[in-house]
Amino acid sequence: MGKSTVAGMLRDLGVPVFDADAEVHRMQGPGGELLPAIEAAFPGSTGPQGVLRAELGAIVFADSEALARLEAIVHPAVAAERFDFLEENWTAPVVVFDVPLLFERTGRAGLDAVAVVSAPAEEQRRRVLARPGMTEAKFEDILARQMPDAEKRKRADHVIDTGQPLEATRAQVAALIEDLRGRNQAW
Repeated sequence: MGKSTVAGMLRDLGVPVFDADAEVHRMQGPGGELLPAIEAAFPGSTGPQGVLRAELGAIVFADSEALARLEAIVHPAVAAERFDFLEENWTAPVVVFDVPLLFERTGRAGLDAVAVVSAPAEEQRRRVLARPGMTEAKFEDILARQMPDAEKRKRADHVIDTGQPLEATRAQVAALIEDLRGRNQAW
């Protein structure tokens, strides 16, 4: 959808961005704090380089109970990191939480506004399938676990359309942040 590109634009505007995916990768990477718990729950799923994604994925994506066990390990740890991030950035007029599956898993409780980054379905497919190691089957599995884009757009307070030229997206992001900063100054 262009979420990472938009996150970069936000950082360029001086907005602190908490990237939940990056935190998960860090906590599951070499020496990551989640490795012992993940290895205990899923023996053979970690190594010196961290989580063995293919092995762990083969276990959890075929078994909803296993996925729930993994999420019970990961989600509280990410929530604690998000809390620390918010404490570190409490004086910023705007902070952003880049959270995949927000509506599906986390929910919007405690958030002042939700922006959805969206692109036309054919553009999304093209971008995702261009990623290393991505297949049609993996892409379909990802889509099956997500709320349809149209529903996310309905639930969002703001929609950032990334299916247009980069400068148009950048202008949307800048306008949104200007608006949010202005609202926060009024409080």
